[in-house]
Amino acid sequence: MEVENGRIAAIEVKRGAPCGATWDVLARVIGLPLDEAVSTLAREVQYICYADPSAFDPISGKSPLHYAGDVHAAALKKALADKDSA
Repeated sequence: MEVENGRIAAIEVKRGAPCGATWDVLARVIGLPLDEAVSTLAREVQYICYADPSAFDPISGKSPLHYAGDVHAAALKKALADKDSA
């Protein structure tokens, strides 16, 4: 990941969603301020995810779409934290 002037400049995907959503949304995140990038990535992945949105897990109350968004948000947060500590 590259950050310039508080904005996402580049992202390299090391492991993405099997449906390809990870790669499809990268262009929508490049150029965004860091505070917007995490929520935008999660939301955009949910828009194009192929998982069944009606398949709610009875324990978590979330669908696979929500889980996909959470996983992508966590990965971006981790990448940002790793970049800060490097």
